Amino acid sequence: MSKKTKTFRPKARRPKGLEDRFAALARAEADLLRAASTVYERHGFEPLSTPALEYADCLGKFLPDDDRPNEGVFAFPDDDKQWMALRYDLTAPLARFVAENYDGLPKPLRRYAAGPVWRNEKPGPGRFRQFIQVDADCVGAPGPAADAEMIMLAADVMDAVGLRRDDYVIRVNNRKLLDAILENIGVAQTDAGAVQRLRVLRAIDKLDRLGVDAVERLLGAGRKDASGDFTQGAGLDAKGIAAVLAYTRAGSGSLDDTLAALTPLMGASVTGKDGLDELRAIAALLQSCGYDDGRAIIDPSIVRGLGYYTGPVFEADLRIETVNEKGEAARFGAAGGGGRYDDLIARFRGQPVPATGFSFGVSRFAAAMHAQGRLGASVAAPVIILALEKDQMPAYFAMATDLRKAGIRAEVYMGGSGMKAQMKYADKRGAPAVVIVGEDERASGQVTVKNLALGAQLSKDIKDNREWREGRPAQESAPAEKLVDLVRAALGPQDTLT
Repeated sequence: MSKKTKTFRPKARRPKGLEDRFAALARAEADLLRAASTVYERHGFEPLSTPALEYADCLGKFLPDDDRPNEGVFAFPDDDKQWMALRYDLTAPLARFVAENYDGLPKPLRRYAAGPVWRNEKPGPGRFRQFIQVDADCVGAPGPAADAEMIMLAADVMDAVGLRRDDYVIRVNNRKLLDAILENIGVAQTDAGAVQRLRVLRAIDKLDRLGVDAVERLLGAGRKDASGDFTQGAGLDAKGIAAVLAYTRAGSGSLDDTLAALTPLMGASVTGKDGLDELRAIAALLQSCGYDDGRAIIDPSIVRGLGYYTGPVFEADLRIETVNEKGEAARFGAAGGGGRYDDLIARFRGQPVPATGFSFGVSRFAAAMHAQGRLGASVAAPVIILALEKDQMPAYFAMATDLRKAGIRAEVYMGGSGMKAQMKYADKRGAPAVVIVGEDERASGQVTVKNLALGAQLSKDIKDNREWREGRPAQESAPAEKLVDLVRAALGPQDTLT
C-alpha cells in the first residue's frame, strides 16, 4: 500500500514588525486621517495619491542602508531587471511625481497624501515595518514662511484631534546649525565626511529613545544593543562629541532665548548664520500668529533621521502619558515630523526645487490617542435581522434597508445556521437588538424586536422556536410597519447613527 501524501497546511502567522488593526484602532486611524485631511483642505492643499511601488533609484538612498538596493526597503527586480521597491515614505514619491510633471504643475504645489509605507528594518517596540503616514507638502516655495506654515499645520492637526495645548509641542530646528558645528570640529566636506555627518544625525535622532550615554557611544566608536547587534559610530573624538552634545542642550525655553543661546555656538560659520536667520524668520511668523504660546519651541536636539533634509526640521512631540509594551507608564514621544528638502527633486532635474513638508505617523499616533479615549470612539453594534426562513431573504433585506434609512446600523444574518446559533451570533457581535420575523409573524403581519441588553444571559437557554414563543423575554411585537419605532424603543437614541 502506498504511503498517503500528507496535505501541507501552512501555519497561520503574522510576519514580524507588522500589525493587524481591527475595529477600534482602525476607526481611530480613520478619525485621525479625517482630522488631518480637514486641516490640510482648510489651508488650501490638494490631495494626491502615488503608487506604493517605485523604482528603487527614484526613491533614493536616504534610510540607514548600505549598497544593497533592498537594504532598508523591500525591493525586488522587475521583469526588465530594474529594481522596484515599496515606498518608505510619501515624500520621495512626491519628488518623482513633481519631476515627471514639473511643467504642467502649479507652483507652489500644495499637496497632501495618506497611505501605508514600508521599512525593511529590525522591528522592535513601537517600530513597525508597515505603518500609515499622512503628509502635507509645499513644493516651489523657497522662503521660511512655507516652513512656518508646516509647523502651524502640525499644531492645527493636534488641536483637531482633541489635544489640549499642554498635551503636545512642535519642536523646531535647522540642519544648517549642526552643519556649522560639524564644520567647526573638522568634519570634512567629502564623501567620507558625508557618511560621518549622517551617522551624527542618526545618533542625535535617538536621544529621546536611547538616552545620552548610548548616543555618546554612537557619536564615537559605536554601540552594541541588548540583542548583541553592533551599530557603527560616527567616529568623532572626545572634543567633537562634547561639542555636538553641548549643541543639543542649547534649548532655553522661549523662541527668542534659544536663538540667543545658539548664536555664540555658530562661531564664524556662514552656514550657521543662514540657519539662525531662517529660524528667526520662522519664529517671527509663529509669534505673529500666536503659535509661540508653548505649541512651538526651538529645540537643537531635533535633527530628524532621514538624509534628505537641507534646512529647517520639525517634530511633533506628544506629552500625554501612555502605556508601553510592558504595561508601564511612559511618554509617547514623536507623533510625526518633517522639514525642508530643497535637493530631493534636484536629483531628477539637476537644479534645486525648494520644498518643505510634514508627516504624521498615523498608526502609532492613533493608537496612543485611542488609549486616551480621544479617537476611535466605539460605534453601536448593528441590529441583527434573523434569517429564519431562507425564502424570505428579500423581505429581510427590505427591513434592513428601512432601518438604515432611519440611521440605524443593521445587518441580515448571512450564515446557514438555525435560530439558536443566530442568537449566539448576535450576542457575540454585541448586537443591542434582534428583529424576528418567522412563519407566525409573517402570517399575522407582525414583527418582533428583542432587546439584547442583557446579552448572553437572555439567549443562552433558548433552544428552539417553541421555547422562545413561550418565554418571550425582553421583546415587543407590533405591526410590520412599526419596525423602525420598535427598534428605536429598544435601542434608545444613543445607538442610532444620526
